[in-house]
Amino acid sequence: MKIKVVKFGGSSLADARQIEKARDIIMSDPDRRYIVVSAAGKRHNDDDKMTDLFINCHEIKDDEIKRKTIEDKIRTRYIELVKDLDVDFDVEKELDYIFEKDKNETHVDFIASRGEYLSAKIISKYLNATFLDMAGVIIFGKDRKIDYDTSYANIRTAIEKVENDYKDESVRIIIPGFYGSTEDDDVVTFSRGGSDITGAVVARALNADIYENWTDVSGVMFADPRMAPNAKPIEYITYTELRELSYMGANVLHEATVYPVSKVGIPINILNTNSPSDKGTMIIASIPSIAKRNVVTGIAGRKGFTSILLQRALMNEEVGYLSRLLKIFENENIPVEHCPTGIDTISIVMRSEFLNGKKDRIIQKIKDELAPDLLNIEENLSLFAVVGEGMVYHKEVIMNIFKVLSEANVTVKMIDQGSSGINVIIGVKDSDYESALRALGSLQDIS
Repeated sequence: MKIKVVKFGGSSLADARQIEKARDIIMSDPDRRYIVVSAAGKRHNDDDKMTDLFINCHEIKDDEIKRKTIEDKIRTRYIELVKDLDVDFDVEKELDYIFEKDKNETHVDFIASRGEYLSAKIISKYLNATFLDMAGVIIFGKDRKIDYDTSYANIRTAIEKVENDYKDESVRIIIPGFYGSTEDDDVVTFSRGGSDITGAVVARALNADIYENWTDVSGVMFADPRMAPNAKPIEYITYTELRELSYMGANVLHEATVYPVSKVGIPINILNTNSPSDKGTMIIASIPSIAKRNVVTGIAGRKGFTSILLQRALMNEEVGYLSRLLKIFENENIPVEHCPTGIDTISIVMRSEFLNGKKDRIIQKIKDELAPDLLNIEENLSLFAVVGEGMVYHKEVIMNIFKVLSEANVTVKMIDQGSSGINVIIGVKDSDYESALRALGSLQDIS
């Protein structure tokens, strides 16, 4: 019997009909025994994600009237879901406890995690499976970072106990995603989308044969299909390529998901709950020789960057100039995304959000400590990652990037290629984002 860890996203669990589809997928394969679930997502475009509603409750908990309105909205949806699934579960009692406990909570994490908690509780009843809470199992340190080794050991112990208690290794176990706790039992959540990480951590702990991630698309697309309608699904992609695309905005899978499974080579299969016969995308360590691959694997982009350009004559002869510059950003706790350089120039690229309230102070520090001849700030930039492990061997890729952007009348503000050759970073104005994405989408035809 294979070990398959299966994770269903919020869109796959948004209502009773979607949960029925997930049930059919689970029951169609006896190897799908470890099921990680997200909170219920949107049922339609104007709907709310359950996690958003819970967080909103916490944020306005001092306004009893507004909070009551949101609490009622949450209650109505869960009561309808339990009724539609015809499960014996006192969800109102659970919600009473959640709302009351949240009133004394400083952090939002407890109530933010309850969407996953309730999904797992309800689905375990629906499937006649066992609920396994991750509080006290997945452990976070005081720095709110996951303790992987302790968590792996705890997961193995907890699952072995369930299977021993049932005297049945085929029992299905339903696991809420997105959260764990400190050793003091305070609930801690991952960043949004973190149920993907829970699935990967469980897969690594169990040394699974595969980690299936079920969502509402048939795999990772070459580009965002909303703006590049001809984008095709990617059949195979490496862990490294996927991390590059996820970090730059491809949101099928949380960027931190790859880390646990890549260490031991567990493949991830991105699949579509609404079209379960589709092959989806297989994320693996290296591409099999039989796979048909284009030169460019995929592209992804993100808005909201700022570039600070310094120019100083004979900069290249000043020992420690770049170090002193980066130290300014380090002291302000601002992560630097990219740092293209010339003989007399340096550009520091960062997310604009990290500059809020700090920009004027940083500029003054640069002037005082580094005395640049020229200092220029460019805001409202978008960055695109053009990703493919084979690109370094194909000189036509860079030529085609400039060609398609020029034809789309998009000006390139920055280009940066790392020494690994796996990706090329392109900077354009935010106003050119959609035009650039559509143009770069044509790179999927380079073979």
